[in-house]
Amino acid sequence: MNNKINSPEYINKLVPYKSGNSTNNNISRDEFKTFINLASNENPHGTSPKAVESITNAIKEISIYPDVKSTKLVNKLANMMDISPDEIICGHGSDSLIGYIINAFSDLGDEILTAKGTFIGAYVNTNKLGRKLTTIPLVNYSFDLSNLLKSITEKTKIIYLANPNNPTGSMFSKEEFLNFFAQVPKNILVLLDEAYFSYCNDFSEYPNGLQIFKELSKEEKSNLIIIRTLSKHLGLAGLRVGYAFGDEDLINVLYKVKLPFEPNLLAQEGAVGGLDDDEYIIKAMQSNKICIKLLVDTFKSIGIEYVEPKANFVMILLKTDLQAQKFVELCLQKKVVVRYLAGFGINNGVRISTGTEEQTKFACGIFKEVFDLVKYIL
Repeated sequence: MNNKINSPEYINKLVPYKSGNSTNNNISRDEFKTFINLASNENPHGTSPKAVESITNAIKEISIYPDVKSTKLVNKLANMMDISPDEIICGHGSDSLIGYIINAFSDLGDEILTAKGTFIGAYVNTNKLGRKLTTIPLVNYSFDLSNLLKSITEKTKIIYLANPNNPTGSMFSKEEFLNFFAQVPKNILVLLDEAYFSYCNDFSEYPNGLQIFKELSKEEKSNLIIIRTLSKHLGLAGLRVGYAFGDEDLINVLYKVKLPFEPNLLAQEGAVGGLDDDEYIIKAMQSNKICIKLLVDTFKSIGIEYVEPKANFVMILLKTDLQAQKFVELCLQKKVVVRYLAGFGINNGVRISTGTEEQTKFACGIFKEVFDLVKYIL
């Protein structure tokens, strides 16, 4: 008789998630606040004031369960996006929605196809649900859409794409996406993750998922779901709120697996209020452009290779894995936190988010100091 509680083998293989806010130095959360955190792709401008106002007003109602269908938020999004509320579902951020989509549209042992070097949440949700994760190498740190098509098998149920890609910051074009999507069999779901959509307005070639969704016929988009998060857009990372949109038949299935009371009340109300805060959003996007340029100019001047950024972060590439690790360690010693990318499958990569302009200028000085110390490490 076995007296031990056992987990499935695919659960035993999992490793607990380690966020960009974590370090190996046992730094408390309060102490961490004294650091400049450029490791987590957060909005450095705090939370939208209108979101804060809505959250404050809602606090008196937290003894009551939230709206199961996030009706106010869904209707707000539907009006802004000019699509039907029946085509939208909300959840606790991209991670939550990815998990629901994998759970709803694949079965144990089915294959989820994506790139090696994309969002960790896609890997974790695939593995923890007992699906088969198949990854295709990036080409020039970008999704290789043609190779993804060639890698489809009878077991493929979902193809996950992130655009712009996290952590590389690369982006495929609208033409490339439409050509790819037209060749994907209709029994395979394409999951397009647009967590960083709000940073792409200046890129004419960006395949805005909403525009594509509205241009396609019902039949053409029957295997497409797009997910977005408001964590960056409105500074709501601590509340976790995101949404997905797709054909209402797909959304109806997702409601069958979604936890009934998410997003929580404060997340719903904060998002509703924050979506009206044009002043905050414009200021944050303008500041991001300035800070991206500060980072890129710094890396050019000191000779660090980087991938052309399309979001709110820059991925730099050091010559060796050890050089990348030491770069991250020395930055941390100087109270600047950046993200080592071994967990994403890019062992010589470091992801650096934008901060405020003041934070970014200070960090650029640190990067110059640190690179002088590590550039000869091989």
